[in-house]
Amino acid sequence: MPDHIRFILRHAAWGGLVAIAFVAGLLVLNVGNLWHLVTHTSEGMLAVIVLTILCWITFGSVQIGIRIMALAKDDDQGGGTRAPERVASTVPIRVRADRQEG
Repeated sequence: MPDHIRFILRHAAWGGLVAIAFVAGLLVLNVGNLWHLVTHTSEGMLAVIVLTILCWITFGSVQIGIRIMALAKDDDQGGGTRAPERVASTVPIRVRADRQEG
């Protein structure tokens, strides 16, 4: 498997662990009476699975983004290497404006 794919999958898995811990924390702390809602409805388990998957996507993407941004070298100066282009001087253009009164 290529290194960049392994890199992305590894950090997506870390984001998944954060998502599982986050959803577990929501349930244990009963935020918004979520534990009661999940345990007293027939679709409660489906709601937990969907919440976990969506949090996994969110936290996984954040984790991948953070790790990719951290790959920059310290000697990077930023910016491009091209010289800025000179802007041509502006030329005024006369415009006839008709006044409409009425």
